[in-house]
Amino acid sequence: MVGVFILERTKYTAFDSKVQQWEKRYVMRSVLLEKLLQETPEEEAILAGNQAVNKQIYTDMTSDFVVQSDKFLKDELIMIRKHPRFIDFPKHSHDFIEMNYVFHGQFQQKVAEQPIHLRQGDILLLNQYIEHELKACSHDDIVINFIIHPAFFDYILSTFSSGFIQNQMVSFLMNSMFNYDQHAQFLYYPVSDSSRIQGLMEQLLTEMMNETLLAKSKIKFLMGLLILELAEQQQSYQVAKQATAHAFVAEVFRYIENNYKNASLQNLADQYNQTSYWVSKEIKKLTNHNFKDLVQEKRLLVAKNLLMYSDLSVQAIAEEVGYENISYFYRLFKRKYHQTPKDFKQQLHGEHN
Repeated sequence: MVGVFILERTKYTAFDSKVQQWEKRYVMRSVLLEKLLQETPEEEAILAGNQAVNKQIYTDMTSDFVVQSDKFLKDELIMIRKHPRFIDFPKHSHDFIEMNYVFHGQFQQKVAEQPIHLRQGDILLLNQYIEHELKACSHDDIVINFIIHPAFFDYILSTFSSGFIQNQMVSFLMNSMFNYDQHAQFLYYPVSDSSRIQGLMEQLLTEMMNETLLAKSKIKFLMGLLILELAEQQQSYQVAKQATAHAFVAEVFRYIENNYKNASLQNLADQYNQTSYWVSKEIKKLTNHNFKDLVQEKRLLVAKNLLMYSDLSVQAIAEEVGYENISYFYRLFKRKYHQTPKDFKQQLHGEHN
Protein backbone atom coordinates (compact mmCIF):
# COMPACT_ATOMS: atom_id res chain seq x y z
CA MET A 1 0.00 0.00 0.00
CA VAL A 2 2.85 2.37 0.84
CA GLY A 3 4.44 1.70 -2.55
CA VAL A 4 1.16 2.38 -4.33
CA PHE A 5 0.70 5.60 -2.33
CA ILE A 6 4.19 6.82 -3.25
CA LEU A 7 3.55 6.00 -6.91
CA GLU A 8 0.25 7.85 -6.91
CA ARG A 9 1.76 10.85 -5.12
CA THR A 10 4.63 10.97 -7.66
CA LYS A 11 2.12 10.86 -10.51
CA TYR A 12 0.07 13.71 -9.11
CA THR A 13 3.23 15.73 -8.31
CA ALA A 14 4.32 15.42 -11.96
CA PHE A 15 0.84 16.45 -13.09
CA ASP A 16 0.86 19.48 -10.76
CA SER A 17 4.28 20.45 -12.13
CA LYS A 18 2.95 20.38 -15.71
CA VAL A 19 -0.06 22.47 -14.70
CA GLN A 20 2.22 25.01 -13.05
CA GLN A 21 4.40 25.16 -16.16
CA TRP A 22 1.32 25.67 -18.34
CA GLU A 23 0.01 28.41 -16.03
CA LYS A 24 3.41 30.15 -16.00
CA ARG A 25 3.60 30.02 -19.79
CA TYR A 26 0.03 31.30 -20.11
CA VAL A 27 0.80 34.27 -17.86
CA MET A 28 4.01 35.03 -19.74
CA ARG A 29 2.22 34.86 -23.09
CA SER A 30 -0.58 37.14 -21.83
CA VAL A 31 1.95 39.72 -20.64
CA LEU A 32 3.79 39.56 -23.98
CA LEU A 33 0.55 39.95 -25.94
CA GLU A 34 -0.53 42.95 -23.87
CA LYS A 35 2.79 44.68 -24.58
CA LEU A 36 2.86 43.79 -28.26
CA LEU A 37 -0.71 45.03 -28.84
CA GLN A 38 0.43 48.54 -27.92
CA GLU A 39 0.97 50.78 -30.95
CA THR A 40 4.50 51.66 -31.97
CA PRO A 41 5.29 55.23 -33.16
CA GLU A 42 5.22 53.93 -36.75
CA GLU A 43 1.75 52.42 -36.21
CA GLU A 44 0.51 55.61 -34.55
CA ALA A 45 1.57 57.57 -37.64
CA ILE A 46 -0.32 55.11 -39.87
CA LEU A 47 -3.47 55.39 -37.76
CA ALA A 48 -3.13 59.17 -37.84
CA GLY A 49 -3.58 59.08 -41.61
CA ASN A 50 -0.18 58.32 -43.11
CA GLN A 51 -1.26 55.51 -45.41
CA ALA A 52 2.06 55.13 -47.26
CA VAL A 53 4.96 53.08 -45.94
CA ASN A 54 7.74 55.39 -44.78
CA LYS A 55 10.55 53.93 -46.89
CA GLN A 56 13.15 56.06 -45.14
CA ILE A 57 12.77 53.75 -42.13
CA TYR A 58 13.79 50.80 -44.26
CA THR A 59 16.14 51.92 -47.05
CA ASP A 60 18.27 54.70 -48.48
CA MET A 61 17.77 53.43 -52.02
CA THR A 62 15.60 55.53 -54.33
CA SER A 63 14.89 52.97 -57.06
CA ASP A 64 14.31 49.36 -56.02
CA PHE A 65 12.76 48.77 -52.61
CA VAL A 66 15.44 46.77 -50.81
CA VAL A 67 15.19 46.80 -47.02
CA GLN A 68 18.73 47.35 -45.74
CA SER A 69 20.19 45.60 -42.72
CA ASP A 70 22.21 48.71 -41.80
CA LYS A 71 18.93 50.40 -40.89
CA PHE A 72 18.33 47.86 -38.12
CA LEU A 73 21.34 45.73 -37.27
CA LYS A 74 24.00 48.40 -36.79
CA ASP A 75 26.87 46.27 -35.40
CA GLU A 76 24.64 43.36 -34.33
CA LEU A 77 23.92 40.05 -36.07
CA ILE A 78 20.27 39.75 -34.99
CA MET A 79 17.51 42.25 -34.40
CA ILE A 80 13.87 41.53 -33.45
CA ARG A 81 11.01 43.93 -34.13
CA LYS A 82 7.24 43.88 -34.41
CA HIS A 83 5.91 44.12 -37.94
CA PRO A 84 3.89 47.35 -38.39
CA ARG A 85 0.13 46.72 -38.55
CA PHE A 86 -2.71 48.55 -40.35
CA ILE A 87 -0.96 49.01 -43.72
CA ASP A 88 -0.12 46.95 -46.83
CA PHE A 89 3.59 46.60 -47.35
CA PRO A 90 4.63 46.85 -51.03
CA LYS A 91 6.78 44.34 -52.88
CA HIS A 92 10.36 44.39 -51.65
CA SER A 93 13.44 42.32 -50.97
CA HIS A 94 16.12 42.67 -48.30
CA ASP A 95 19.86 42.20 -47.92
CA PHE A 96 19.50 39.92 -44.89
CA ILE A 97 17.71 36.72 -43.89
CA GLU A 98 14.25 37.43 -42.51
CA MET A 99 12.08 35.28 -40.28
CA ASN A 100 8.37 35.98 -39.81
CA TYR A 101 6.68 34.53 -36.73
CA VAL A 102 2.95 34.87 -36.09
CA PHE A 103 2.67 35.35 -32.33
CA HIS A 104 -1.07 36.03 -32.46
CA GLY A 105 -3.70 36.09 -35.21
CA GLN A 106 -2.71 35.54 -38.84
CA PHE A 107 -0.57 37.00 -41.62
CA GLN A 108 -1.13 37.01 -45.38
CA GLN A 109 1.51 37.75 -47.96
CA LYS A 110 2.71 36.91 -51.46
CA VAL A 111 6.15 35.35 -51.65
CA ALA A 112 7.54 35.22 -55.20
CA GLU A 113 3.92 35.74 -56.36
CA GLN A 114 2.73 32.73 -54.33
CA PRO A 115 0.01 33.42 -51.73
CA ILE A 116 1.09 32.35 -48.24
CA HIS A 117 -1.33 32.36 -45.32
CA LEU A 118 0.48 32.11 -42.00
CA ARG A 119 -1.52 31.15 -38.94
CA GLN A 120 -0.73 31.65 -35.27
CA GLY A 121 2.48 29.86 -34.37
CA ASP A 122 3.72 29.51 -37.97
CA ILE A 123 7.25 30.48 -39.03
CA LEU A 124 8.46 31.65 -42.45
CA LEU A 125 12.14 32.02 -43.38
CA LEU A 126 13.10 34.12 -46.42
CA ASN A 127 16.54 34.57 -47.89
CA GLN A 128 17.90 37.82 -49.31
CA TYR A 129 17.11 36.99 -52.96
CA ILE A 130 13.34 36.69 -52.68
CA GLU A 131 10.64 39.34 -53.08
CA HIS A 132 7.43 39.46 -51.08
CA GLU A 133 4.53 41.81 -50.45
CA LEU A 134 2.47 41.86 -47.28
CA LYS A 135 -1.21 42.37 -46.52
CA ALA A 136 -2.12 44.75 -43.71
CA CYS A 137 -2.39 43.18 -40.28
CA SER A 138 -5.39 43.98 -38.11
CA HIS A 139 -5.13 45.13 -34.48
CA ASP A 140 -5.02 41.54 -33.14
CA ASP A 141 -2.50 40.24 -35.70
CA ILE A 142 0.92 40.30 -34.06
CA VAL A 143 3.78 39.33 -36.37
CA ILE A 144 7.40 39.39 -35.28
CA ASN A 145 10.20 40.03 -37.77
CA PHE A 146 13.64 38.59 -37.07
CA ILE A 147 16.33 40.41 -39.04
CA ILE A 148 19.38 38.15 -39.24
CA HIS A 149 22.76 38.79 -40.83
CA PRO A 150 23.87 35.74 -42.89
CA ALA A 151 27.16 35.70 -40.94
CA PHE A 152 25.20 34.64 -37.84
CA PHE A 153 24.71 31.19 -39.34
CA ASP A 154 28.43 30.51 -39.82
CA TYR A 155 28.75 28.65 -36.53
CA ILE A 156 25.26 27.13 -36.72
CA LEU A 157 26.06 25.53 -40.07
CA SER A 158 29.19 23.88 -38.68
CA THR A 159 27.14 22.08 -36.01
CA PHE A 160 25.09 20.06 -38.48
CA SER A 161 26.16 16.44 -38.82
CA SER A 162 26.71 14.77 -42.19
CA GLY A 163 23.27 13.17 -41.90
CA PHE A 164 21.71 16.59 -42.36
CA ILE A 165 23.58 17.42 -45.58
CA GLN A 166 20.40 17.01 -47.68
CA ASN A 167 18.27 18.97 -45.22
CA GLN A 168 16.43 21.93 -46.75
CA MET A 169 17.54 24.16 -43.91
CA VAL A 170 21.20 23.43 -44.67
CA SER A 171 20.66 24.13 -48.37
CA PHE A 172 18.85 27.37 -47.51
CA LEU A 173 21.62 28.59 -45.19
CA MET A 174 24.48 27.67 -47.52
CA ASN A 175 22.87 29.41 -50.48
CA SER A 176 22.15 32.47 -48.34
CA MET A 177 25.66 32.63 -46.89
CA PHE A 178 27.85 31.76 -49.86
CA ASN A 179 25.82 33.16 -52.79
CA TYR A 180 26.03 29.88 -54.69
CA ASP A 181 23.38 30.73 -57.25
CA GLN A 182 21.49 33.65 -55.69
CA HIS A 183 18.41 31.45 -55.81
CA ALA A 184 15.32 32.94 -54.16
CA GLN A 185 14.20 30.61 -51.39
CA PHE A 186 11.77 30.47 -48.51
CA LEU A 187 10.99 27.81 -45.91
CA TYR A 188 7.57 27.46 -44.30
CA TYR A 189 7.15 25.79 -40.91
CA PRO A 190 3.59 25.11 -39.60
CA VAL A 191 4.85 24.46 -36.07
CA SER A 192 2.03 25.77 -33.90
CA ASP A 193 1.69 22.36 -32.22
CA SER A 194 5.38 22.14 -31.25
CA SER A 195 5.60 23.15 -27.60
CA ARG A 196 9.41 23.22 -27.79
CA ILE A 197 9.51 25.67 -30.69
CA GLN A 198 6.72 27.84 -29.27
CA GLY A 199 8.53 27.89 -25.93
CA LEU A 200 11.76 29.03 -27.62
CA MET A 201 9.87 31.74 -29.46
CA GLU A 202 8.29 33.06 -26.28
CA GLN A 203 11.70 33.14 -24.59
CA LEU A 204 13.09 35.08 -27.56
CA LEU A 205 10.28 37.63 -27.34
CA THR A 206 10.72 37.95 -23.58
CA GLU A 207 14.41 38.78 -24.11
CA MET A 208 13.40 41.22 -26.86
CA MET A 209 11.41 43.15 -24.24
CA ASN A 210 14.33 43.15 -21.82
CA GLU A 211 17.23 45.57 -21.90
CA THR A 212 19.60 43.63 -19.67
CA LEU A 213 23.29 43.20 -20.43
CA LEU A 214 22.79 39.52 -21.28
CA ALA A 215 19.61 39.90 -23.37
CA LYS A 216 21.43 40.15 -26.72
CA SER A 217 23.62 37.16 -25.91
CA LYS A 218 20.58 35.12 -24.86
CA ILE A 219 18.80 36.02 -28.10
CA LYS A 220 21.72 34.69 -30.17
CA PHE A 221 21.83 31.50 -28.12
CA LEU A 222 18.07 30.93 -28.37
CA MET A 223 18.04 31.68 -32.10
CA GLY A 224 20.72 29.05 -32.64
CA LEU A 225 18.64 26.53 -30.71
CA LEU A 226 15.57 27.47 -32.73
CA ILE A 227 17.31 26.92 -36.08
CA LEU A 228 18.59 23.52 -34.95
CA GLU A 229 15.13 22.59 -33.66
CA LEU A 230 13.49 23.58 -36.96
CA ALA A 231 16.03 21.55 -38.93
CA GLU A 232 15.50 18.50 -36.71
CA GLN A 233 11.72 18.75 -36.98
CA GLN A 234 12.03 19.03 -40.74
CA GLN A 235 13.80 15.67 -40.84
CA SER A 236 10.90 14.05 -39.00
CA TYR A 237 8.41 15.94 -41.18
CA GLN A 238 9.69 14.19 -44.32
CA VAL A 239 8.03 10.86 -43.52
CA ALA A 240 4.86 12.62 -42.38
CA LYS A 241 4.87 14.80 -45.48
CA GLN A 242 5.13 11.74 -47.73
CA ALA A 243 2.17 10.15 -45.97
CA THR A 244 0.26 13.43 -46.22
CA ALA A 245 1.09 13.68 -49.92
CA HIS A 246 -0.26 10.18 -50.58
CA ALA A 247 -3.41 11.01 -48.62
CA PHE A 248 -3.83 14.26 -50.56
CA VAL A 249 -3.50 12.53 -53.94
CA ALA A 250 -5.96 9.85 -52.85
CA GLU A 251 -8.48 12.56 -51.85
CA VAL A 252 -8.02 14.35 -55.18
CA PHE A 253 -8.74 11.16 -57.13
CA ARG A 254 -11.68 10.35 -54.86
CA TYR A 255 -13.10 13.83 -55.47
CA ILE A 256 -12.72 13.45 -59.24
CA GLU A 257 -14.23 9.97 -59.11
CA ASN A 258 -17.35 11.30 -57.37
CA ASN A 259 -17.63 14.68 -59.09
CA TYR A 260 -16.08 14.34 -62.56
CA LYS A 261 -19.15 15.80 -64.30
CA ASN A 262 -18.98 19.11 -62.40
CA ALA A 263 -15.50 18.92 -60.86
CA SER A 264 -14.06 22.34 -59.99
CA LEU A 265 -10.57 23.22 -58.80
CA GLN A 266 -12.01 26.00 -56.66
CA ASN A 267 -14.48 23.64 -55.03
CA LEU A 268 -11.68 21.20 -54.23
CA ALA A 269 -9.54 24.05 -52.87
CA ASP A 270 -12.40 25.19 -50.63
CA GLN A 271 -12.52 21.71 -49.08
CA TYR A 272 -8.89 22.16 -48.03
CA ASN A 273 -9.33 25.80 -47.04
CA GLN A 274 -6.57 26.65 -49.51
CA THR A 275 -6.20 28.76 -52.64
CA SER A 276 -6.82 27.14 -56.02
CA TYR A 277 -3.24 28.13 -56.91
CA TRP A 278 -1.84 26.06 -54.03
CA VAL A 279 -4.01 23.02 -54.79
CA SER A 280 -3.18 23.20 -58.50
CA LYS A 281 0.53 23.39 -57.78
CA GLU A 282 0.40 20.47 -55.32
CA ILE A 283 -1.51 18.28 -57.79
CA LYS A 284 1.01 19.06 -60.53
CA LYS A 285 3.95 18.39 -58.21
CA LEU A 286 2.60 15.08 -56.90
CA THR A 287 1.03 13.62 -60.07
CA ASN A 288 2.87 15.42 -62.88
CA HIS A 289 -0.55 16.26 -64.34
CA ASN A 290 -2.82 19.30 -64.17
CA PHE A 291 -6.17 19.06 -62.38
CA LYS A 292 -7.95 19.72 -65.67
CA ASP A 293 -6.08 16.84 -67.33
CA LEU A 294 -7.01 14.43 -64.53
CA VAL A 295 -10.69 15.36 -64.78
CA GLN A 296 -10.59 15.06 -68.55
CA GLU A 297 -8.97 11.62 -68.32
CA LYS A 298 -11.75 10.42 -66.01
CA ARG A 299 -14.52 11.88 -68.18
CA LEU A 300 -13.17 10.22 -71.33
CA LEU A 301 -12.80 6.88 -69.57
CA VAL A 302 -16.43 7.05 -68.37
CA ALA A 303 -17.53 8.10 -71.87
CA LYS A 304 -15.70 5.15 -73.40
CA ASN A 305 -17.40 2.74 -70.98
CA LEU A 306 -20.82 4.24 -71.73
CA LEU A 307 -20.20 3.85 -75.47
CA MET A 308 -19.31 0.22 -74.86
CA TYR A 309 -22.00 -0.78 -72.36
CA SER A 310 -24.99 1.57 -72.82
CA ASP A 311 -27.44 2.49 -75.53
CA LEU A 312 -27.09 6.25 -74.93
CA SER A 313 -26.47 8.50 -77.91
CA VAL A 314 -23.09 10.23 -78.30
CA GLN A 315 -24.79 13.54 -77.47
CA ALA A 316 -26.27 12.12 -74.26
CA ILE A 317 -22.94 10.57 -73.26
CA ALA A 318 -21.10 13.87 -73.79
CA GLU A 319 -23.59 15.64 -71.51
CA GLU A 320 -23.49 12.79 -68.98
CA VAL A 321 -19.72 13.20 -68.46
CA GLY A 322 -19.82 17.00 -68.34
CA TYR A 323 -19.35 18.27 -71.92
CA GLU A 324 -22.07 20.54 -73.29
CA ASN A 325 -20.12 21.24 -76.48
CA ILE A 326 -20.36 18.07 -78.57
CA SER A 327 -17.66 19.22 -81.02
CA TYR A 328 -15.20 19.74 -78.17
CA PHE A 329 -16.04 16.29 -76.81
CA TYR A 330 -15.39 14.78 -80.27
CA ARG A 331 -11.98 16.46 -80.50
CA LEU A 332 -10.90 15.31 -77.04
CA PHE A 333 -12.10 11.74 -77.58
CA LYS A 334 -10.36 11.45 -80.97
CA ARG A 335 -7.12 12.85 -79.55
CA LYS A 336 -7.23 10.26 -76.76
CA TYR A 337 -8.47 7.17 -78.62
CA HIS A 338 -7.54 8.07 -82.23
CA GLN A 339 -11.09 7.77 -83.51
CA THR A 340 -14.35 9.65 -83.02
CA PRO A 341 -16.96 8.45 -80.49
CA LYS A 342 -19.28 7.60 -83.38
CA ASP A 343 -16.63 5.51 -85.15
CA PHE A 344 -15.73 3.82 -81.86
CA LYS A 345 -19.36 2.84 -81.27
CA GLN A 346 -19.88 1.67 -84.84
CA GLN A 347 -16.74 -0.46 -84.62
CA LEU A 348 -18.06 -2.09 -81.44
CA HIS A 349 -21.40 -2.88 -83.07
CA GLY A 350 -19.58 -4.27 -86.11
CA GLU A 351 -17.50 -6.58 -83.91
CA HIS A 352 -20.62 -7.84 -82.12
CA ASN A 353 -22.57 -8.55 -85.33
